[in-house]
Amino acid sequence: MTYKLLTPGPLTTTKTVKEAMLVDHCTWDDDYKIITQHIRKQLLDLAEVSPEDYTAILLQGSGSFAVEAVLSSVIGTLDKILICGNGAYGARMRQIAQRYDLNHVYYEVAETKMPDPDTIKDILAHDPAINFVAMVHSETTSGILNDIASVAKVVKGHHATFIVDAMSSFGGIEIPVATLGIDFLISSANKCIQGVPGFGFVICCRDQLAASRGKARTLSLDLYDQHQAMDVDGKWRFTSPTHTVLAFAQALKELAEEGGIPARFARYAENNQLLRRGMAELGFQPLIAEADQGPFITTFYYPFSEFSFADFYDYLKANGYAIYPGKISEIDCFRIGNIGEIYPADMQAVIQLAADYVSNKAAKEVV
Repeated sequence: MTYKLLTPGPLTTTKTVKEAMLVDHCTWDDDYKIITQHIRKQLLDLAEVSPEDYTAILLQGSGSFAVEAVLSSVIGTLDKILICGNGAYGARMRQIAQRYDLNHVYYEVAETKMPDPDTIKDILAHDPAINFVAMVHSETTSGILNDIASVAKVVKGHHATFIVDAMSSFGGIEIPVATLGIDFLISSANKCIQGVPGFGFVICCRDQLAASRGKARTLSLDLYDQHQAMDVDGKWRFTSPTHTVLAFAQALKELAEEGGIPARFARYAENNQLLRRGMAELGFQPLIAEADQGPFITTFYYPFSEFSFADFYDYLKANGYAIYPGKISEIDCFRIGNIGEIYPADMQAVIQLAADYVSNKAAKEVV
């Protein structure tokens, strides 16, 4: 059976994005390398940066591969990084730091709270050895949208390098990378640009990238070497996911046709507002306050003590939609995403399905 994905990625994609993968390409072919170079330029445009100051690097693998590539390539033995976490993906950066034995500090807050800029400022003031700061923008553990703008001001005031995991936000909300002073922004093909899984990408400051030369701890995840090869003519160092690249090129075209990031953000935001409001009316209360909620995925408390996520999941899936289990520690919850090729009509359909499910459960209890 077919169903739509209400997740933070992989996403439901358009038929034309899927059809773009029906062409086979040789990785050495000039036509294919031109596509790679065009993608890199478009990513810089979306990030609102100049090619003189920034560059885009594509990397085989998932988004976490790209995060690991950055951390293992740019943090040297004489460096120290502050990692700010309020969910599973900040914690994953800490795991990477531990695995590579990076000199690091982990500042953790509750999954329903944002990292506090004033606290970060204090940490930096008391530990002048810290010269890198990393955090997640859209933390899909909860759906919270962290305030990277306020943190960026603190980081730049400390003259530190700022690394942002914008995995599930880039392309779905405007992020003026140069204006904010983000040095490394990391995202993935299968998120808000609405491509398919297969590669991640890093938009990075050329000066900071140059400073990382020789620091990489791996071969295949060496960010500097990947860039040196790719920047010549678009050739990937190792076998690239050619079909995924073609799908991504088509997805970028469709993003532009929709009206760019502002139009996509508007659609996602409308989806999210409809979902939050409609589910709340049925007794499914959102975990994150509306002021802190990102427009990408929402976490809901279980509506009643006997609620079975597995049963609810199967019901929705049988009727055309797949959702996500909860990821919050010690709280019974689940998540519904609203990005990808998803529209307000889909949100209304899911709300109606949830209403029918609750009504059916209530009727069975009466009997």
